Amino acid sequence: MKVFSIIGISKSGKTTTAEAIISELCRRGYTVGSVKDIHFTGFALDQEGTNTHRHKQAGAQPVTARGLYETDVMFPQRLSLSAILAFYHQDFVVLEGALDFRGPGIIAACTEGEIEDRKRDNIFAIAGQISNRLTEYLGLPVIDARSQAGKLVDLIEKLPAWTGKEEWIDKES
Repeated sequence: MKVFSIIGISKSGKTTTAEAIISELCRRGYTVGSVKDIHFTGFALDQEGTNTHRHKQAGAQPVTARGLYETDVMFPQRLSLSAILAFYHQDFVVLEGALDFRGPGIIAACTEGEIEDRKRDNIFAIAGQISNRLTEYLGLPVIDARSQAGKLVDLIEKLPAWTGKEEWIDKES
């Protein structure tokens, strides 16, 4: 399994980049999983008054909602990336917005300043809105995921396999 992240501010092109990469990886015959970090303090899948919320309030941990076409397991705490990745067995896992992941990554950006704010070891490409005006930034390729997803996936295919590298995940998150 190969794991990589796409990081950037809201509206920078993270989701568009993730969509294009996932589609291209699937087109090439790979299995793909994704983890979307949501940074809104008010976010909760389970809402007050639902049956699953009532189960949680009664003390069930975890709670699973099993529908006709989807199963959602709700844990009563934020899980570490290592714990989440233990559930995945796909060829690739795309982490969108996982700021605590320090492994291979793509920065989605609108400006050079946004790249500088997020630049770190293991960044292998830049994407997002900035690709409308740049093709390279300090030696890193800037790729428009909408029209050049294949170029991004060519780079992604060369990534090292995930081995549970703890140094790739911040401990405090």
